[in-house]
Amino acid sequence: MFKLLVIYISLLTCSPGGELYTSYGHTAIRLQDTETQIDWCFNYGTFSFDSGNFYWNFVRGETYYQLSVEETSEFFYDYKEENRQVYEQRLNLTEEQTIRMKDALMKNCLPQNREYLYNFVFDNCATRPYYMIKDIVGGEMVSTYAGWEGRTYREFIRHYTRRNTVMDFIINMIFGKRADQKMTGEERLFLPEELMFYLSEVRLSNGEWLVKDNNIHHFAIEKTRWWENIYTYLSLLGLMMFALSWYDGRRGKMSVGVDVVLGVVYALVIAIVVFLTYFSIHPMVGWNWRLLVLPTMWGVLRYGVYILIKN
Repeated sequence: MFKLLVIYISLLTCSPGGELYTSYGHTAIRLQDTETQIDWCFNYGTFSFDSGNFYWNFVRGETYYQLSVEETSEFFYDYKEENRQVYEQRLNLTEEQTIRMKDALMKNCLPQNREYLYNFVFDNCATRPYYMIKDIVGGEMVSTYAGWEGRTYREFIRHYTRRNTVMDFIINMIFGKRADQKMTGEERLFLPEELMFYLSEVRLSNGEWLVKDNNIHHFAIEKTRWWENIYTYLSLLGLMMFALSWYDGRRGKMSVGVDVVLGVVYALVIAIVVFLTYFSIHPMVGWNWRLLVLPTMWGVLRYGVYILIKN
């Protein structure tokens, strides 16, 4: 008796979560095979805190991720528990392309193949599925979706980190000149939302759309509340320094202990940036002029007020 073989391949895009490493969303691939009755999710974003020297390797940019496989029902359940949306885009592939992609996924999840050196910008949970799809389809994929074309890496990443939060401030400080380069073409597809919309507007060589179903929406990025805003804390610090400088000016003597403590903190920050610049493989980290803003403002406020009041 003739049995129709039906295999479906879908791209799954997950909205951001509450933890920093989930702020940018997530991408996975869904495989449904009616013959073998499997419905699996292939996830390139798996890592383990229990791996040897995890934090040290993470700081150096040498974190290894791996492709994991789980039941789709479990995948959806986990994201529902975290109150995160999952958008599915079924790919419009030929039977031959579908089988090739299934075989590629099965090969990649073998123990000797599943691990890879993770890179947030150039090799992550979104770029791996993209280049796999591109290889299966063959040739260059052209999309009419402009998105963040021509914008910088810094702007792109800060959008998802939520502007002016403490973490956004830290990232903005340690990102170097390379983060100010403008992204073009495929360079912006390392973030799941951009990949989702990019593929939604790709046409194949036969004129058909790459994606059959496009019930997708832009991520809802929470606005930064005033008590989360870094400038709230910097303003309070500025007021405290103004009061201290006024007090020092009135008594004619500097409270050098405060300056020493803050100087040590700043020196540690510079040391971390230097280490990440020269002894890690993080692609965007490096020296930039923003690191001079705080000490300059500190010096002007601290000693300017002191001299003004003293005289």
